[in-house]
Amino acid sequence: MADRTPIRRVRAALRRRLDGHRRPDGHPRLARHPRLAALVDRLTPRSVRARTTLAACLSVAVVLAVASGAVVLLLRANLARIVEDGAREQAQAVARTAEDGRLGSQLPLDHGTDFIQVVDANGRVVAASQNLTGHPAVAPTGHPNGRSTFNLRALGDEHHQRVTTLTAVTPTGPVTIHVGASLRTVDAAEDLTTAALAGLSTVLLLTVGALTWRATGRALRPVEAIRAEVAAIGDRDLDRRVPEPRSDDEIARLAGTMNAMLGRLEAAGHRQRRFIADASHELRSPLTVLRTQLEVARAHPDPEVRGDLVAGALEDTERLQALAADLLLLARLDAAGHDWPGEPVDLVELVHTTLAARGAEPHLVTVHLPTAVTVPGNPLWLGRLLTNLLDNAQRHARRRVTVRLAADRASGGAVLDVANDGPVIDPADREKIFERFARLDDARSRDDGGTGLGLPIARDIAAIHGGTLTVLDTPGATTFRTRLPVLSG
Repeated sequence: MADRTPIRRVRAALRRRLDGHRRPDGHPRLARHPRLAALVDRLTPRSVRARTTLAACLSVAVVLAVASGAVVLLLRANLARIVEDGAREQAQAVARTAEDGRLGSQLPLDHGTDFIQVVDANGRVVAASQNLTGHPAVAPTGHPNGRSTFNLRALGDEHHQRVTTLTAVTPTGPVTIHVGASLRTVDAAEDLTTAALAGLSTVLLLTVGALTWRATGRALRPVEAIRAEVAAIGDRDLDRRVPEPRSDDEIARLAGTMNAMLGRLEAAGHRQRRFIADASHELRSPLTVLRTQLEVARAHPDPEVRGDLVAGALEDTERLQALAADLLLLARLDAAGHDWPGEPVDLVELVHTTLAARGAEPHLVTVHLPTAVTVPGNPLWLGRLLTNLLDNAQRHARRRVTVRLAADRASGGAVLDVANDGPVIDPADREKIFERFARLDDARSRDDGGTGLGLPIARDIAAIHGGTLTVLDTPGATTFRTRLPVLSG
């Protein structure tokens, strides 16, 4: 077998050469013309203002070129037709004179006619205008494109002419009449029109370019102001806003959208700072108490007192664990946003399971449940929602807690009510209780083991599931109503 190594080397070299002429996406590129590519790259405008002006000028230039070409062609065609009509009329007049036998040897020229020559069947000049007297016949020299051309150098002045040829029958035999008409006026009109159109087109292009440049600059000035303001806004300057133009256009709507976004960022920043401050305060208090209890227990000689102090320290440790778990759940809920989980959850079974897991309650719990209500969601999170509402109801109830689940036919969703017969919440405080670490009775909440995060967590879980959590005044009770969309299909 022959050695294939040279062939493989040639193939590899060709492949490398071919790859050098292709872009990463596989399309060929101008690898052999780097200077041309660099020039094109430098000449390509970078700004929107320059690109818009260039596009407007190019568009107007194309339209002007087409329109100017059409005007010049139509003008030349019309003027040439007028000249040709005059030459044909002159030829017809000579033909009538020849047919009547009154043809003289010298023929007068009309205005716009360069020469007249009458040639018989033998090619002999029978009559001619004064400028062709004594000259041979101006016979055709060829037929390019099906049209005759004539050698008119005998006139001593080379210029464009339109020659009309007619045949007439005279008493002495047939003759051919050649009448040449000058196209000087046509050429002059064409040159003048071309120059005028070129000048007007140049002025119009400059005007369009200047107006487009100015108009684009004015239109983009608010965008530059918005960009500069956004660039100057830092993480501590979220109260600043971008300028909003007075015009009702896309830029004004963009500025309004950006200000709304900055408002949301500012509100989120305030909530984050407040949450961090409240969390620090909530963690600092039990940690301080825990440390004090442990120090006293370590220094106190009485074993019974030491045992009580250790038991109190364990309670504070459990409270710290609950607070850390709530903070972790809030972080998970914030990270989840509105990513709605879609696992089918039977709320009737969820209520039974949650109440059974809680064991004995301080107050009687009355349950009113339908046959079945299924919603899409996360069963662990929905269980935490119900648990938080039950904890809140048990802390504030006097004698009883009521749990009622029903299907709302009007909205097509599920309604879960957790009511307690405790004190009525003032309408001004009904939104405050859903704020993180908010307590209407701080001392009582601490004694009861509340962290101030139960109701905010419950509302966040309801929102993630596409629902709502509100407070209602019902006869003899305060009701926390959760609305959730049911599972479709």
